[in-house]
Amino acid sequence: MATTTTTQTILTEMREFAGFSPSEQRYIRRSLDIGLGRQDAFRRWARGPAEAASIRTQYVMYQDLKLLRSLLTADGEGSEAAGLEDLESVMGPLLRVTTFDLSQGRIESFSAYRFLYERLLGAAVRPWLPGAFCGAAALPHIRPERRKELLQSISEAAATAPAWSMRAPQFFPEYVEMEDAA
Repeated sequence: MATTTTTQTILTEMREFAGFSPSEQRYIRRSLDIGLGRQDAFRRWARGPAEAASIRTQYVMYQDLKLLRSLLTADGEGSEAAGLEDLESVMGPLLRVTTFDLSQGRIESFSAYRFLYERLLGAAVRPWLPGAFCGAAALPHIRPERRKELLQSISEAAATAPAWSMRAPQFFPEYVEMEDAA
């Protein structure tokens, strides 16, 4: 039964990823390579000097992920920490990294953002994602027309969820060479 549930979860996550735009899919895979230390992102993803500079900045910004992982797992089971004492220590770095990712212009919706951050930081980050996404999307770093699109992409259900699953993500998309896919 557990194998069936895991398989269904993976297929659901794969379908969700397939529903993202090619730009979102590429950015998510690149971000996972950087954030999880899976690949040399410069070699794999940089198509020119501008993208290499963006990757370099992303490596620097993603240093906050180490701190966030330790904060979100500090109590040993993940984050039930939603108290005011945790607001600055968690939300500050999360908002900073989120603002960077949204300002890159490749994450087009809350769904894609949530998908990426669940994999970068684990299930414990889920309670923090709606606030970080809305906060970052509303900042002046995001163009007004894009701000509107991003804020409209979060559903009422996601923004007002009474509880969050602590089930860890199962599917982590990776880069696939064209000849490997054939």
